[in-house]
Amino acid sequence: MTETTALEAPLRNLDRLTEQLAGASRAGKLSYRGRVLDAAARVLRHPDGMAPLAERADALDRAGIFGGTDWATPAALLPGLVGNTLRHGDAATVVLEALSLLRFLRAARHEAHNPALPAEHAHHFLTQVLALNLDRLAGAVSEADRMAAHGLGPSVDRLLGFLMAELGADTLLAPLVDEVWRLLSQRPLQIDPVKSMITQIAVALAQGRLAPGEAHLGADRLISALFGPSGLSRDDPGLEVYLRRLDTADDLTVQAEATAMARAMHDTGLVSDYHAALVRWLPEAGRAGMIAHALGLSSTGLDALRCYEALVHCLIRESVRPATAQAVLGLALMLERGILYAPPVAPSLWRLLEMPLSPTADAALATACGTAEPARVHLLAGVLMLLGNPLGIGQGNNPTCQSARALAMWALNDPDFLLWLLSNVLRHDRVVMYFEGQALDSSTLPPGLVSGTPLDADPVSVLLVPQIDRIYAEMGRRTVGRGEDPHRWINPELHGWWVGREFHIAVDVTTGKLTDHAGFLRRFHAGYHPLHNGNQIVIHPQPAGIAVTDSMGRFVGWHAIAITRVALDRSGEMRVYFFNPNNDSGQDWGGGVVVSTSGMGERFGEGSLPFGQFASRLYIFHDDGLGGGQTAPVDDAAITEIETMAQGSWAADRLPE
Repeated sequence: MTETTALEAPLRNLDRLTEQLAGASRAGKLSYRGRVLDAAARVLRHPDGMAPLAERADALDRAGIFGGTDWATPAALLPGLVGNTLRHGDAATVVLEALSLLRFLRAARHEAHNPALPAEHAHHFLTQVLALNLDRLAGAVSEADRMAAHGLGPSVDRLLGFLMAELGADTLLAPLVDEVWRLLSQRPLQIDPVKSMITQIAVALAQGRLAPGEAHLGADRLISALFGPSGLSRDDPGLEVYLRRLDTADDLTVQAEATAMARAMHDTGLVSDYHAALVRWLPEAGRAGMIAHALGLSSTGLDALRCYEALVHCLIRESVRPATAQAVLGLALMLERGILYAPPVAPSLWRLLEMPLSPTADAALATACGTAEPARVHLLAGVLMLLGNPLGIGQGNNPTCQSARALAMWALNDPDFLLWLLSNVLRHDRVVMYFEGQALDSSTLPPGLVSGTPLDADPVSVLLVPQIDRIYAEMGRRTVGRGEDPHRWINPELHGWWVGREFHIAVDVTTGKLTDHAGFLRRFHAGYHPLHNGNQIVIHPQPAGIAVTDSMGRFVGWHAIAITRVALDRSGEMRVYFFNPNNDSGQDWGGGVVVSTSGMGERFGEGSLPFGQFASRLYIFHDDGLGGGQTAPVDDAAITEIETMAQGSWAADRLPE
């Protein structure tokens, strides 16, 4: 059965119910509306359902689908409310909002006449809606989106993409460019959604639909970084022509190419296909000495390259392709980290280069990454990207924050252990870890929260997350009945010896109510705030748990993060810097608590908040007990302020009786 055939029956059913709704009395419309919305939801869920649903938006409007609802008066609708409705509404409300947006689209394109909805107003409204939901257009799924009860998340994403494609990226140039730069500042491993946004901008520019201005200049920089970052590639000639140009270029020209490519890569976080072609070409053309220029290495990275030149050349040969161009950035950042000097790391990479993939691992990577390149190429590229920027990993649209956090912490703090785990999966399709002295074999355990291959994840996560997720779930089962939060025991056993054994929690596990919240906050200051703990720094990243809230400050759920450091920002304010595996650390948690991802001293992949704001969302943390204790008392007013922020959001209904 083709996709089109599969859509015909739901469309016929929707048309039949729409006619019945149109002919029903005012009272009867209430009973018919639910059935119509159910039918519309089935069309909305279909991958090809958006266009035919848009064609029916006018008929649904005339039939009275919006009658008696907030959507009955289009002029009174506010674009700022659409995002929350799509995220937090029930299924019927989300479908109503979707139909309303498609109604606006028809009006904006002059395909429907509605005196209450002028084309100019409809176009402006949709532009604002899209600009306010660029995170979803960029593929950044928040914890609130992931846990939405209506189950229409993918359909909402398709809807927003459809609206942008129909309206054109030119209506969104300034906010779109700003959002792309904000995402790139975090150096995410999953870069394809961002590249897709840049491609849409490039198409709009090529068609001459964009007015000049500051946003235009920012867009030009992004486009050139992808499609023409150097002199020989500026006209985007295609890889074949570009390689011919390199073959006839002199050394000065080639060096200029390498330097320009590296500058564009480090400025934007984007790696052009031409850059990947250049890096592969250099050793083949006898110009391996220019690899350091092409990678943009400092003296630290250059020393590592010289010490491990054979390994680097092999990694380039086996992993760098135009389809895996971001591996070039991963390789450069890995060399800059200096982790190859750790005795087990280089041998572990050599073993990985020589190890065959099991049929199961090969199939999983082919499913997630495609078959244009061998699975091994994608895997090695993914390893370089993760080792180069551990905090760029994201959980995708999967409830696996614990596993994603573990991979990031191992890549940051224990890379040889990460490579050992990966080798076990490649060889045996399993990992074995220990919980309180007992071996846990992932191949013998039932699935955890991930039942299949994660499709929207980096290659390393594709292989490791399902295995780690099974072990995490089993650890949870083994702590049932202990009467305390299971992470007291799970976090140190799962992540490593360097997780603090002192465990602090702000809520009673049985009742969910706050328990000695003020004491919890004072202990957090004593463990992490340099002015209250004898100026002790965070040596190893520490797992922590936060109460995730949406932009209205409403509780969404518990979420796993890692505290990476605590330090003063450039304005002299103490901030907590942390890793959030939720793809995009820059989120609005309500009440003025907006996570910063750049401009406040953040390193790639970190988010940060002022110490008090972070503490207001914290509910679990670990401490190694090596600090000096509370060396300076915390002002009562500061504790009260943090408590007030918590009670105004996630803790509003958790006050002890």
